Amino acid sequence: MSVKGPPSQIALPLAGRAPAAAQRIVIGQANAGVIEALQSPGRWPFHVAVLTGPPRSGKSLLGRWAAGRAEGLEVIDNAETLDETALFHRWNAVQQGGLREGGALLLIANADPERSDGQGDGWRIALPDLASRIGGSLQLAISEPDDVMAGELILAHAEARGLSLPEGAADYLVPRTTRSFAAIEALVVAIDRISLERQTPATMSVWRAALEALHGPEQQRLI
Repeated sequence: MSVKGPPSQIALPLAGRAPAAAQRIVIGQANAGVIEALQSPGRWPFHVAVLTGPPRSGKSLLGRWAAGRAEGLEVIDNAETLDETALFHRWNAVQQGGLREGGALLLIANADPERSDGQGDGWRIALPDLASRIGGSLQLAISEPDDVMAGELILAHAEARGLSLPEGAADYLVPRTTRSFAAIEALVVAIDRISLERQTPATMSVWRAALEALHGPEQQRLI
């Protein structure tokens, strides 16, 4: 699966809600490779993958989406908080039974596992055997969105909140906000809040107020 041109979306039905209800995952350069890899757990080294990414980047949503597609896939969220001995046993269990039954293990973490050379982003694994096994698993990382994906994220968050944005909103907002999943979501939340407080449509005056509330005077954010 490859993504060319504008991002697309995949729908993720939410358990316990009406059949029509869904959260949508925007696909772009930041996560296209991850989504492609998640569709083929049988090709993962040792049938184990580690998924990391920035805050609010949809790691848990992608884990749930992958689990719904692949029979036998176990997903462990916030894997860095799990007891290391228990995690070591889960890794070994996949090797003992997963290869025969088609099972696999996806570990979702908020920081990259520290490598043997000391490089990493905060997940320090004290148990040497576990560290070597995690290091040998497939490493999947979501990056920050580019401008095209940022625009699609703004529209997707607005749709999820029932917020109507006029045409051209994304083109105006993207160059003026931080390119991160969390910042983009916070911007849409601020636009929605200010629109409701003022009891006015979410037009440019509301966008400017939201940008200033998050980033300071708008002219400081112009590129």
